[in-house]
Parts: sequence; structure tokens; C-alpha cells
Amino acid sequence: MPPVVAALLRELGSNLALARKRRKESLSTWAGRIGVSEPTLARLEAGDPGVAISTLATALWVMGRAQTLPELAAPQLDLGALESELRVARQRSVRSPVSLDQRLRASKAAPREPSGAG
Repeated sequence: MPPVVAALLRELGSNLALARKRRKESLSTWAGRIGVSEPTLARLEAGDPGVAISTLATALWVMGRAQTLPELAAPQLDLGALESELRVARQRSVRSPVSLDQRLRASKAAPREPSGAG
């Protein structure tokens, strides 16, 4: 696992622990609400990457934050894919450049429907 990911998981765990403490809930109570053992909750709060994602999702649900899960991989926020699509679009425009003049001539040459028909 990349060190940056491990650090982010630790920060997430720390944020979850802080949320629990701000609510004045014990490890035992919070673990019961999530449906896990105290050691599992302690591992989650420590940022252990081996804790099941369902445990994280349930902890977020207990906090009232489960609706944020889909946003983590929202297509409109996927900069890598957006950059790739932009690169492809740029390559297409370079391969077959059509000048403004050519487009205007093509539009004038297109047959028109008679006005006033109907």
C-alpha cells in the first residue's frame, strides 16, 4: 500500500474516533451501534486497512454521513478519466482539423427546406 494511502486511512480513523468522542460515546457503545467488536472498532479508528469497508460504511451511517460514500468515486470528480477524455478529444481535433471557413462553406452548400411550407 502506498504510504500516502496508509496516512490517509490513519487520518480517517482519527476523524472517526474524534466523532465518537465528541458524541461522548464509549468504544463499547459505538462498537455495539456499528455491530462490531471493540477491537475491530479500535482497528478502524487506528486506520487499519484490513477493516472491512462495510464496517466503515456502517460507522459513517451511525454518524449520519453514509450518503457521502458514492461521492468518493463520483465520475464527475474522477480527474484521471476526465483528463484522458480531454486528451482523446484533442487528438481527434488535431488529426482532422476543419477550419471555420470549411465549415461555413459546407453549411451554405447544404440543401435548405423551402420556407413557408405547410
